[in-house]
Amino acid sequence: MTTTTPADLRDPAQLLAALPYLIGFRPEKSVVLLGHQDPGDRPGLVLRGDLPRREHRARQARALVPRFAAGRHVGVTVVIVGGRRRPGKPPPHAGFVGELARELEESGLPVLHALWTPTIETGAPWACYRVEDCAGVLPDPRTTVVAAAATECGTVAFDSREELEALLAPRSPEALTRRADRLSALTSPPWPAATRINDAAAVVRAAFDRQRRDEGPPTDEEAVQLASALKLPEIRDLCLAMAVPPAAASAREAEHLWLTLVRELPPPHRAEPAALLGFTAYLRGDGTFAGMALDNALEAAPDHVLASLLKRVLNSGTPPEVIRGLAAAAAGPLVGFGLEPADFDVDDAA
Repeated sequence: MTTTTPADLRDPAQLLAALPYLIGFRPEKSVVLLGHQDPGDRPGLVLRGDLPRREHRARQARALVPRFAAGRHVGVTVVIVGGRRRPGKPPPHAGFVGELARELEESGLPVLHALWTPTIETGAPWACYRVEDCAGVLPDPRTTVVAAAATECGTVAFDSREELEALLAPRSPEALTRRADRLSALTSPPWPAATRINDAAAVVRAAFDRQRRDEGPPTDEEAVQLASALKLPEIRDLCLAMAVPPAAASAREAEHLWLTLVRELPPPHRAEPAALLGFTAYLRGDGTFAGMALDNALEAAPDHVLASLLKRVLNSGTPPEVIRGLAAAAAGPLVGFGLEPADFDVDDAA
């Protein structure tokens, strides 16, 4: 999956300890590739994959490396998490690191560093593949600069990928069944045509108000109305526009609401908030969670156009800033959700 790295992670131990905050969870039995842009300390793409079996190493390398083409990278750091190092031997999975290095160099991307650690935990050993005396132990991951920045933004690093995926699980299967029955009975949006957009916008605005008051999950009626509102292209476009600027409080509020609705709406209707969640997470640099959200959308509605488009963009390694224009194009006059046009910074979204 993809994300963006903060600059100034030049110390190998600090970089390794920061991985849970870069990809959203503590990686295990993983290969992580961290791209470096020009100049070399600029943020770049981060990809994580499972460590492959020996016979699949070359295929895994060929699948990962092309994704760095879109980001104007000047080099890559390769990290292996997992395996046990034998005394007097190089770190494990050296053959796979060699496969990755060959693929990267054929693509004009040198391996700037190749690192190994068995686990991302305080005091775990780490070592370099290329320099014998390049080694040490990891600091507490919670004390890194990246962890401090993530905590300030409200970002959580989960202990496993499964914990992160659990955020998308339905809160109440029984509620989903009731709502699916009500939604299937609707033949058109539940508002008069003349006032449909304003009425739907009011439904979304009310959902934000309830969220700010911490009133808990929506009722069946509220969920049905929200599902109907997000089906309208004009409302969906306004929701896309709320993803920028990515660090704004409004973007965080929007991501929270889309996540809530992923858990509260049945398929295929949950595809709409899941696609919005994927877009918002991608713009703030969390490609791992964005990928999970988009997979969730496509599971609910395999032909969902926006989710399919975003998934292709994500898999190509396109930097988040490249697709901010989608939000800028969708913005229009930001009316209906309690936002004024001045709250949307078009320059920041370009």
